[in-house]
Amino acid sequence: MPLKVLYLAAEVHPFSKVGGLADVAGALPKHLARRGIDVRVVTPLYQGVPRDGLERLGRALEVPMYSGPVHAGVRVGPLPGSDVPVYFIEHDHYYDRGWLYGHSDDLERYVFLSRGALELTRIVDWVPDVVHANDWHTAFAPVYLNTVECGRPLQGAASVFTLHNVGHQGDQDAGAHYITGLGPEHYNAGEFEHFGRFNPMKAALAHSTLLTTVSPRYAAEIQTGSFGGGLDGVLAARAGDLRGILNGIDEDHWHPGTDVHLSAHFDRTDRSGKADCKVALQAELGLPQRADVPLFGVVSRLTRQKGHDVLADAVDRLLDLDLQLAVLGTGDPDIEHSLASAAARRPDRFAFRNGFNPRLEHRIQAGADFLLVPSRFEPCGLTQLYAHRYGTLPIVRATGGLADTVVNYDERTGAGTGFVLDDLSPEAIVGTAAWASSTFRDRRHHLDAMRDRAMALDWTWGRSAAEYEQVYLDAYSRRRGHAYAV
Repeated sequence: MPLKVLYLAAEVHPFSKVGGLADVAGALPKHLARRGIDVRVVTPLYQGVPRDGLERLGRALEVPMYSGPVHAGVRVGPLPGSDVPVYFIEHDHYYDRGWLYGHSDDLERYVFLSRGALELTRIVDWVPDVVHANDWHTAFAPVYLNTVECGRPLQGAASVFTLHNVGHQGDQDAGAHYITGLGPEHYNAGEFEHFGRFNPMKAALAHSTLLTTVSPRYAAEIQTGSFGGGLDGVLAARAGDLRGILNGIDEDHWHPGTDVHLSAHFDRTDRSGKADCKVALQAELGLPQRADVPLFGVVSRLTRQKGHDVLADAVDRLLDLDLQLAVLGTGDPDIEHSLASAAARRPDRFAFRNGFNPRLEHRIQAGADFLLVPSRFEPCGLTQLYAHRYGTLPIVRATGGLADTVVNYDERTGAGTGFVLDDLSPEAIVGTAAWASSTFRDRRHHLDAMRDRAMALDWTWGRSAAEYEQVYLDAYSRRRGHAYAV
């Protein structure tokens, strides 16, 4: 029999998305299934999820909550491009809202998701070998497996908990603990209590069989005071159970040879279409259509974590160089205002588009020569992996997954797959952009060699899925006391 994995996520592309978690949840299960794993995904039925093509289960879900049983509907449909079933928990009071996160009752909404996902296995008569929870929203599932599920069929299921970003822990005032439905004895320093506050991520770290995060370097960083968000001691204590596995990219959506958003296609063997994509992007953004000027792109949430406050401070000096800049993103209002003002002052060199536009995101990745990713910290990052696939050289800060995936350019040999900043400052951003620009103009053979090398890299999910399968097998062995037998 195949290994059975229940995969829980608060957002799943293409049904719902705020950040990179959705991309992972929308791609990894497909590749797990291709490895013969029976994987099933559970996520909320949010307001914006299309109902067409979803089948309603005939039996309602009864979810034990602190206030008593709460009923919910369940709809199911395939993850696009696969036969992987996605179960949507339907409860309008919790999920029929205009945005995913940021509600006063988020804790209750995601306790409901975690507990509901486990209850779902009973009404579909399917017992997973492993429950894979992601980030704080589903952090309760490993805790319930070790508490309320004792003596029930799910008690034998191992748990894997993935930290996508330790900066978001779901912590609340201590009084929020009652919402879990667990007794006050579980509010202690070994479970939910963390510096006098209620912290679901901490409890998941204590209860999960094994832990993963989204890059090897980030796995090491979060065990330090600088990156651990106050959980560094807990993570260091479980260092032997923590694996860093790089995210991948979904080539069904991210391949320059087939990308439906592009005006021209290209691949590693023939990159001529990339020049056409650059011209088309310049025209679309109202920039002069010049092949001889390097075009720098930014596609991101505009936040301090991503280093865009520093980019905003550097932008005028950056635009004094002979280059073009295209920024697509939304986030911090002060950063948005600063970038928009700079674009208004220099429309001949800078195009700023405020918002999220998937089509333009793909066109910037394909048409730019360089991609700026100056993050303060970055658990993994996907944008630099997309850039490599599209022959666009990333300029990144040496942190987390960015350091794991981008090799700094060596001007003597031409080696490298991008440019790496050790310092996050306006001077470092401008200096590195100038270095990249001189490479574009004066060492084109090095630029071409780096593009070829970058496009050859295997950042696909198949590589990562194999590592996750091994984690599942190890977690199963740890939980059951014996190896998984097919």
